[in-house]
Amino acid sequence: MRLEEIVTTSASIGETSSRRTKIELIAECLRRLGPEEVPIAVAFLSGGLPQGTIGVGWASLRDRPRPADEASIELVGVDAAFERIRTATGAGSQKARRRELAALLGAATETEQEFLARLLMGELRQGALEGIVVEGVAVSVGVHPAEVRRALMVAGDLGVVASAAITGGEAGLQGLRLEVLRPVSPMLAQTASDAADALARIHPAEVEWKLDGVRLQVHVSAGDVRAFARTLADVTDRVPEIVEEVSRLRLDSAILDGEAIALRPDGRPHPFQVTGSRFASRVDVEGQRTSVPLSPFFFDLLHVDGEDLTDRPTAERVTLLEARLPASLRVPRMIAEDAGTADRFLDDALAHGHEGVMVKSLDAPYEAGRRGAAWLKVKRAHTLDLVVLAVEWGHGRRQGWLSNLHLGARDPAGGFVMLGKTFKGMTDEMLAWQTERLLTLETSREGNVVHVRPALVVEVAFDGLQASPRYPAGVALRFARVKGYRHDKRPEDADTIDEVLAIFASTSAG
Repeated sequence: MRLEEIVTTSASIGETSSRRTKIELIAECLRRLGPEEVPIAVAFLSGGLPQGTIGVGWASLRDRPRPADEASIELVGVDAAFERIRTATGAGSQKARRRELAALLGAATETEQEFLARLLMGELRQGALEGIVVEGVAVSVGVHPAEVRRALMVAGDLGVVASAAITGGEAGLQGLRLEVLRPVSPMLAQTASDAADALARIHPAEVEWKLDGVRLQVHVSAGDVRAFARTLADVTDRVPEIVEEVSRLRLDSAILDGEAIALRPDGRPHPFQVTGSRFASRVDVEGQRTSVPLSPFFFDLLHVDGEDLTDRPTAERVTLLEARLPASLRVPRMIAEDAGTADRFLDDALAHGHEGVMVKSLDAPYEAGRRGAAWLKVKRAHTLDLVVLAVEWGHGRRQGWLSNLHLGARDPAGGFVMLGKTFKGMTDEMLAWQTERLLTLETSREGNVVHVRPALVVEVAFDGLQASPRYPAGVALRFARVKGYRHDKRPEDADTIDEVLAIFASTSAG
């Protein structure tokens, strides 16, 4: 298939607001693909690349070659060019990457150039979100969407799932199983306003400390230990102390879900930005493991000794976890029958420097990749994971640094909705880092404001939300301050505007 057909399908998807029409357009496109083209098309229609990011910045796309008069690029050819760009290393690699990109764009028509540029910058907002593509895959082969979602849960890669569906139908999907050393999409939580709200929705419940760390999934297979981030990226080389600690456990085959966190000598957590920076860094890892060691705390067991546990209830999975791991490697937990008990446990978590508690259904399976109602997070302080949309140059002591962040929540229909600005809570180190990083994401300037590609997620604490006609959703953050950048999260993991409005409604009621 030619790239032109994907571009046309993408444009048609963007022109309709009908979910059903979007799904049918995707299904029709998928039916025309060869097996090797399916993962590429699925990624492109979802607004991403099979390779993830390949290191192409906005500056590389400003001066494009003259577009081709006729469409001729094959889909597999585009993917191969992206792969060559991604893997170019060593002396002369920058020139080779620019040459490869120029050749690809020079062979593309004007509309194809625009599509590729938006795709590379993560700005392809045609409305084909992953959930719609999942349904498109299901319709294309005549299976129920639940079958595709189940396969995606264990495979963690929509391209792999789509290929299995296209080539093998329902049998191909059912053949996908959870595999050790292949990361699983993490189960996510909804928010409860307080312990009473959580216990009213889940009762009785397991309550555990909510650590202010980064999500970590650790796989063990016959002595091989691999660690994966929330994004499913392999981060084994970044957390050697955790790999060594898990290697000492008596586990032959296992998948553990938990958190990595940097603790002070007294056992209290460092600020999240310390944990986040250490986890994201690939520089002098051996030195950093001594100065800022990461500690693992696990709360779930998804697989053990050849058995998939994801369909087993929480209570059974945790019992097996307790039998295999010492208390020093487990998140503290308890069973709460009432809100008062949960509140006291929450107070204990806060007293130890952590951010709240998780309230979990004892009967729920592990719903990988879903933000279901079986897990609820409870925090006393309001925080949101928001996306940086733009930034302003600082004044006075911050002259020369990009300082005031424009923050947006994710719109499930596509794009982001601005909620306010903040320059508070930033260290000099953070200001220097974000200035350098945000300039690489720059898309345009308007006076003192630098508009950037929505690629960075930042955790923001705030005192509340207030009605505001200045912003599109009609609400704005009050006294927002930065807790730290969430290097472990992608823009699609940010909190949604629906969640923000739900917080506003609950706090302004009465």
